[in-house]
Amino acid sequence: MTRIAESLDTSPDYSAEVVIIGAGFGGLEVAKVLGRAGVDTILVDRHNHHLFQPLLYQVATAALSATDVAEPVRKILRRQASVKVLFGAVTSLRPEAHEVRLRSGQRLRYRYLVLASGAITGYFGHDDWARWAPGLKTIEDARHIRSQLLLTFERAERSNDPEERRKLLNIAIIGGGPTGVELAGAIAELSRYTLARDFRSIDPQATRIMLVEAGPRLLAGFSEELSAYTETRLQRLGVEVLTGKAVDDIQPGHVSVAGISTPVGLVIWAAGVSASPLAGQLGRTDRAGRIAVDECLAVQGHEGVYALGDVAAFKDEDGRTLPGLAQVAKQQGIHLGKGLAARIRERQALSPFRYENRGNTAIVGRHAAVFERDRFRIKGWLAWLAWAIVHVYLLVGFQNRLLVSLQWLWRYLTYERGARLIVGDRPEEVRSEDPGSVRK
Repeated sequence: MTRIAESLDTSPDYSAEVVIIGAGFGGLEVAKVLGRAGVDTILVDRHNHHLFQPLLYQVATAALSATDVAEPVRKILRRQASVKVLFGAVTSLRPEAHEVRLRSGQRLRYRYLVLASGAITGYFGHDDWARWAPGLKTIEDARHIRSQLLLTFERAERSNDPEERRKLLNIAIIGGGPTGVELAGAIAELSRYTLARDFRSIDPQATRIMLVEAGPRLLAGFSEELSAYTETRLQRLGVEVLTGKAVDDIQPGHVSVAGISTPVGLVIWAAGVSASPLAGQLGRTDRAGRIAVDECLAVQGHEGVYALGDVAAFKDEDGRTLPGLAQVAKQQGIHLGKGLAARIRERQALSPFRYENRGNTAIVGRHAAVFERDRFRIKGWLAWLAWAIVHVYLLVGFQNRLLVSLQWLWRYLTYERGARLIVGDRPEEVRSEDPGSVRK
């Protein structure tokens, strides 16, 4: 994708009142607000689409197609005439010169800079594990995981060795946060319901799904009550939950947890993320790679530079750093967009940002989820309905909302999943001992 961006990016340098890096939830909201205010703005991203990451796991588990959770940025901003969209990769920030440089060599000059470049998969210093345990942050990641997941069943089907079959039908998910929990539940339903009647030599219902969490419980950001409910529901789906056990090593065809090596057909990494490396160019970052910002989302020491979303370490009134959630980024984007518009048009000072927690939610499986907002907690079917309504509402574009709603209804009634495509790999090119082989 980056190479394509570079080849298209041949026009001269640009300048604008505001340059926004990243078309995620935060950056997109800033651009919308500034566009409605008629502020000269440039939005640059290395992808040409806005991705709804909370539903990316459904692309990885064949429930939705990539186009259901992504929308072209130019389409979203077509009515904001003052916003120019550039398809390119940012490599260098030069705040002292009020300048951004792209990999193509172009320079973007600005009066105000908004860094909203999101996060990447983090392996806690074990980047070599990435080859064997893909993470889930982009459409390419989701498609790759979907292909590898479906390939484990295809390879098991054509194998004549019972031990090899058992190994291939072992799937390990590392990380017991919302992404890991949702992946585990979705894969369990895929194997036990959708694929159960499609194979002749293997029984997909015998798939062993291990969810590994180094902490004492799943969904650490939720109450203990909802964590316990989540573990129980996953176990009812056949998921083997391993809490309080850390991963020691990941090698082709094996994962070592708490000193015990287990042969596996696939490992998926859902244990952590790290902020975009661009944040480190603005100063010292925390352990997650985030740059500290003040109450107005400004980066200290750099005039006119702001950061939000996954790259910003923003502390609330209680001194807690806000998590990297879609609702956090959206609220910050709307607030900063309004503040910058007022500052540019009316020379008003920016007001402090105040986060309004609208609740955290995670889906556990078919018509089961957890929802928590302060002391208000619900679980089960009602929480699942709330989860579905919230996520459909947050999708960009009416067409996406309608398509996703219809597909969810169809899946609920039939257990069918229509996006079961294996792309980028041919059977003879994939070795059974290499579950995380790189994309062809």
